[in-house]
Amino acid sequence: MTQAATGSTGTFRAFRNYNYRLYWSGQVVSVTGTWMQRVAQDWLVLRLTNSPLALGTISAVQFTPILLFSLFGGVFADRVPKVKMLTITQSTMAVQSLIFAVLVSTHLISLWEIYVLAAVLGTASAMDVPTRQAFVMEMVGPEDISNAVALNSIQFNVARIIGPALGGFAIAAIDVAGCLYVNTVSFAFVIAALLLMHQSEFFDVPPRMVGKVVAQLVEGVRYALTTRDIAVIVIVLGIVGTFGYNFTVMLPLVARYPLHSGPGGFGLLTSAMGVGSVVAGLVVARGKSPALSRLFIGATGLTILLFLLGFANSWWFAVPVVIGLGMFSIVFQTTANTRLQLLAPPQMRGRIMSIYQLLFAGTTPIGGTIFGVLADDLGVGEGIHIVAVLCVGGLVAGLLYLRFGPKAATPIALPDAPPTLVPAAGPAGLPTGLTAGAFHADPPPKERSG
Repeated sequence: MTQAATGSTGTFRAFRNYNYRLYWSGQVVSVTGTWMQRVAQDWLVLRLTNSPLALGTISAVQFTPILLFSLFGGVFADRVPKVKMLTITQSTMAVQSLIFAVLVSTHLISLWEIYVLAAVLGTASAMDVPTRQAFVMEMVGPEDISNAVALNSIQFNVARIIGPALGGFAIAAIDVAGCLYVNTVSFAFVIAALLLMHQSEFFDVPPRMVGKVVAQLVEGVRYALTTRDIAVIVIVLGIVGTFGYNFTVMLPLVARYPLHSGPGGFGLLTSAMGVGSVVAGLVVARGKSPALSRLFIGATGLTILLFLLGFANSWWFAVPVVIGLGMFSIVFQTTANTRLQLLAPPQMRGRIMSIYQLLFAGTTPIGGTIFGVLADDLGVGEGIHIVAVLCVGGLVAGLLYLRFGPKAATPIALPDAPPTLVPAAGPAGLPTGLTAGAFHADPPPKERSG
């Protein structure tokens, strides 16, 4: 890449890091396969049961382990080398996908087995995702973290465009089992990327934390709840994440009932959301450290468009609304993620990002089940309207906290750190209080090359 392409304001500047380029490429392939499995799993559940409640339940079963264990995943992300941790979790997911594929292809699959496999995948994800979130800073450093988070969203949503479309057509061509076998093979790419990384090029790797697991978990939660700039993100993300981010339940139901379509239509809606997300990710990638106002702009736009989705009864109306949902969801999601990465002290980053994962995905069992019940009893459109109104409560709660909450950050004292840790200045433009870079290893991290 030329220097112009990777300059400090370039859209793809995080790619100047070899480890991140390798990891991003492997993830594109793996996440594409994962989206194919999601389409196959959801369609298989609907085919077996024809029940919106069953679809909501399978989502709840998959995400309940994230609700229960993601905070522990954050602790282990601060205790175990991240490459080792991710290799274990990705391998576990590959085995889960293979077992799923074999059961489907041999016609031995039943609903309870799908529940068990979904729970296994959720448990692995509870350990995997906080580690992946915290790992980004080590691959790119604080200078490129905002860009890398946006590029991660692009990667995820490129896969969301390609994966569901491939999944929908693959179901028709090679059935559900074919999608699952493809996903199994896709994990080889990200595992290979992890094994090929140059660990000497990692940035600002914090010392591994030791001590009691539960005590460290409590320290992370207390720090997040008593630090103003983190707490406001926690409030908004907790409510909007619970009720607004149930797209894996909403979209197949919108495709099947109001739009009277099949798996191809479900894939089209999911891909449309991916298109909006990629567009927003490209715009966000050029920016610097995000302001808190961007968090509220993203959440507001998402809530309005979610409410409009409840009126969808034609493709001409539904597709533009879903594209807009993808755009505002990425603005909200990347802003929350980047600010938490920058605000978290290095030795606590895994635990802070596990709270992000808990609120963003771990609350899906609650929101997914509530939406499934509402859609079953009142209809899909009415259910979407109700959860959109609940998202308004998250916006109001966050604004009230900013108006009447504490005016300055009041973090608790951090646990004793090794004597090699020394103070360092936080990134410009962030609110007062402890920021990412508030502690770094001595000697300072290496200068990046090129």
